[in-house]
Amino acid sequence: MFNKKLVVALSSVVFLFSSCTDDEVEPNSLTANAGADQQVEIGSRVTLDGTGSSDSEKKTFSFKWSLTKRPAGSSALLSTSDTEKATFVPDETGEYEAELTISNASGESKDKVLIMASAAEPLLLDGAITVKTVLKNRVSNPNLPDYIVKKHIAVTAELIIDPGVVIAFSRDTRLEINDNGGILIAKGTADKKIGFRGVENGKGYWSGIVMRSASNANEMEHAEITDAGSKPLISTIKAGFALLGNGSQISLKHILFSNNDGFGLHAEYGTSFRGFENNTFKNNTEAPVLLDAELVKALDENSAFTGGNGRNVIEIIKSSLTATTTTETVWKGFKDHTPYRLIGNLTVQGAWKLVPGTTVEVARDLTIYIESKGYLNAKGTKESRIVIKGVSANQGYWRGLITNSTSPESAFEYVDISGGGSAPIVSGKKANIAVYGTNARLDIKNSSISNSGGYGVFVNYQAQVNADIETINTFRDNPGGNFLKEK
Repeated sequence: MFNKKLVVALSSVVFLFSSCTDDEVEPNSLTANAGADQQVEIGSRVTLDGTGSSDSEKKTFSFKWSLTKRPAGSSALLSTSDTEKATFVPDETGEYEAELTISNASGESKDKVLIMASAAEPLLLDGAITVKTVLKNRVSNPNLPDYIVKKHIAVTAELIIDPGVVIAFSRDTRLEINDNGGILIAKGTADKKIGFRGVENGKGYWSGIVMRSASNANEMEHAEITDAGSKPLISTIKAGFALLGNGSQISLKHILFSNNDGFGLHAEYGTSFRGFENNTFKNNTEAPVLLDAELVKALDENSAFTGGNGRNVIEIIKSSLTATTTTETVWKGFKDHTPYRLIGNLTVQGAWKLVPGTTVEVARDLTIYIESKGYLNAKGTKESRIVIKGVSANQGYWRGLITNSTSPESAFEYVDISGGGSAPIVSGKKANIAVYGTNARLDIKNSSISNSGGYGVFVNYQAQVNADIETINTFRDNPGGNFLKEK
């Protein structure tokens, strides 16, 4: 006879077996692979590579990276976390651990990779460079030096410095690029600047860079010169960089001159800039730049000179602007409104032009002298006037401007000139402006002549000015009189 209870029991077993089979989770087919362990330098970009990860059933999966361990003090971060490759920059020495998680409907898999970061040791530079030398970027971290200078380095061959190189100088040492073979080519990039700095941070730690080479290959670009000025590079002049010697030349573009105990840059008579663009001067003890008047025309309006220097002015030594029959020597105004400052007498033998917005300051008792074959063309606008004044606003602070020019280009318009007449400039007369000599001439219009120690304008009997000079201009605070025409 058929047993119904047995049938029911067997059916239950089959049902239970069938249910278990249908609900069973499939085995995980994923295998994460975070790549091999790495040994790197701090400051170098590390690539984490998860492309070795797989799914045995060829299903797609997602990636997730995380930094699970960093040295104390590190703030390193992943560039991205959800791609098969991620990067980060170790910023402290020690051990970093990254974990990769891959996942899909089948589940997830994890793997870890160890990255050991260390600091490379700098190389020592301790002798003259007499053969062509290339300094490579050895240390990726821009805060660490690639090379250390222990004593003065004289260069009499071609020296090439690659982008990203940092050279640290011991106390009072300098780099000197000499003529008769010395060449400096130091071209960094915006993201890999070349650094010239002290072994220790601090204004005036090392001496600076001297350029005496006349090679037209000399150039620096995207570089930083900081903490120099411990000792004079010439005479009593301290600077981060000094361009010295007749014929020496260089191109300077995107250079930072900062924290130097002296001037940022000094260039003497007979030197030249083949290029000068977008340079920055800040926190230098003296002025940003000290140079000869002939070199002023090379300065570009986009360079920044007013970043907390001891005197935020372009200082110009006793100089002459030499004669030229083809071009004017143009002094531009700067976007940051930096004034020019004469700290020595200026003699103009050729064509000199001041553009609208230019300011020229003159130190105590100094003179601007325009010779007969030269001229000064200073034409501002109503909105952008030209200013010629004393360093101090004191009445009769500087000696004044005297012109013997016979050129029809000799003209002032929308110029504010003040503070001249500290001492007689000609014929016993004190004045802001003296027009003197046979056929000397100067047109002055829409200008302000003030605060003289004597006359506003003095004109001798052989010279001439525009007939409406007294009505078209503004005169103020000239104790000797506004205008004197000698009979």
